[in-house]
Amino acid sequence: MAEIDVEKLLVEKSKLIDKAIEKWLPRKYDAAALERTFGKARFKYNVDAANRAIAEPVWDLLDRGGKRWRPALLLFVCDALGGDADKLVDWAVIPELVHNGTLMVDDVEDSSELRRGKPCTYKTFGVDIAVNAGNALYYIPLRVLLEAKQPAERLQKAYEVYAREMTNLALGQAMDISWHRGLANADKISEDEYLQMCAYKTGTLARMAAKLGAVAAGADDKTIEKVGRLAESLGIAFQIQDDILNLTAAEGKGQFVKEYIGEDIHEGKRTLMVIFALGKANAVDRKRLVEILNMHTNDRKLIREAIDIIQKYGAVEYARERASELVRGAWKDCDKLFKAGSARDAIAALVKFAAERKY
Repeated sequence: MAEIDVEKLLVEKSKLIDKAIEKWLPRKYDAAALERTFGKARFKYNVDAANRAIAEPVWDLLDRGGKRWRPALLLFVCDALGGDADKLVDWAVIPELVHNGTLMVDDVEDSSELRRGKPCTYKTFGVDIAVNAGNALYYIPLRVLLEAKQPAERLQKAYEVYAREMTNLALGQAMDISWHRGLANADKISEDEYLQMCAYKTGTLARMAAKLGAVAAGADDKTIEKVGRLAESLGIAFQIQDDILNLTAAEGKGQFVKEYIGEDIHEGKRTLMVIFALGKANAVDRKRLVEILNMHTNDRKLIREAIDIIQKYGAVEYARERASELVRGAWKDCDKLFKAGSARDAIAALVKFAAERKY
């Protein structure tokens, strides 16, 4: 298999996906677009309100970039399982819009400063607009399924996938929030608890994407679950690598920009590296790391001190290897499910990228 340039591949797919997004959530609403999405008004829509409080903040975020790897994965899985991804581009909108909705809401919950190199949505448009627009992105994508031309059995499975993964998403976020607020025995979290949080917070939308692709391809339940598990592992690996990059990389590559170093320390996040370091550290270092995390500080010297403690115990190297191990194991279970071809090769490249990426 020839080496695939994953960044180039995702940029190409993102153009197709963004065009589909505009179909379901236009850059600028008019009365007809509002009626299509929200139904016929009993009285009268205020078009300007919809644009100022939904379309503008959503597209402000979408236009900043993002990898679009979840919708791309949906299309690759469909093709690799014998489906016709060309007829499924609209379905790819679902995990991408939900994902961006979670970013808007997460940034409020985490008091984050930057998202994709610019002020977070709530910083620009206000907390109320960011939360409402983010919530809208959880449900507007359902219009895709409501208008889909698919057999009833497949649509029923698609709705079940959506409902299950959206439910899981809420628990994953609850776990993460409680830990970085110092609740729920935050300093005694096990690695398995962390991985379960990732499986629901980050892995769930990847799992949704892959399962929807498999459902549309007409795959059986066993295959749907296996590709879902592969995608979940991809999502966890992406989260682990995001955590690593947050401590080690100030700049992204190409259009994929990371936020400033140590934002996770400021937010007090209990990442896999933190959990590993707390388990290995001596009493003095352990106490100091917990103190800094609980400060939610913006002091660069304190953030650097926390990073030094984490790196001192080999936590970055451990996390990197754990991410690689997860995706390698999941790929073995799915390798023979996919038919040979460019879609399978693209999934394999994504698996490698998730475990090894540097941006």
